[in-house]
Amino acid sequence: MLHGVDVSSHQTSFDTDGLDFVFIKATEGRSYINPRLAGQTARARGAGCVVGFYHFLWPGNVKEQAAYFVAGAPEKAGDLLAVDWETTGEGTRASNGEKDRFIREVKRLRPDHRVLLYCNRSFWLNHDTTSYAGDGLWIADYVTAGKPRIEASWRIHQYTDRPLDKNVADFSSRAALQAWAQG
Repeated sequence: MLHGVDVSSHQTSFDTDGLDFVFIKATEGRSYINPRLAGQTARARGAGCVVGFYHFLWPGNVKEQAAYFVAGAPEKAGDLLAVDWETTGEGTRASNGEKDRFIREVKRLRPDHRVLLYCNRSFWLNHDTTSYAGDGLWIADYVTAGKPRIEASWRIHQYTDRPLDKNVADFSSRAALQAWAQG
């Protein structure tokens, strides 16, 4: 198992020691871009980590959100992309169909990049109706690392949010993750 974290503008700094990958929040909706994106990206790349970017999906305007995400997320071969599908601060959520359309649109706009679905166990079991996760499922379930309580195949498991979001990836080595990310 490989180790990684995911960060947003809430993390002014993060330690890269022992990390193989870092996911960074790039955008949200159609108007937010992470003000720490450039610095966080430089820190992760400087540590030799595989880097991924995620977009927090809001309901509606899916094509516009996908375009906003790919315009805001750095583009480098081997970077991973993900959609964060969960409840918004207003208590709403994108539908399953909107989640699927967003993933497909990002894949169309960035065909050489892997695109993953991030969601928690409850969303996967109770809101997902298609089991479509693009190129891989990134599941949040706060249990033992690498043992999410789902039957579906997964690539990344977020197992805690203390002191920040920590993840493991189901790859034998960083080189294996890099090769997969390259497509």
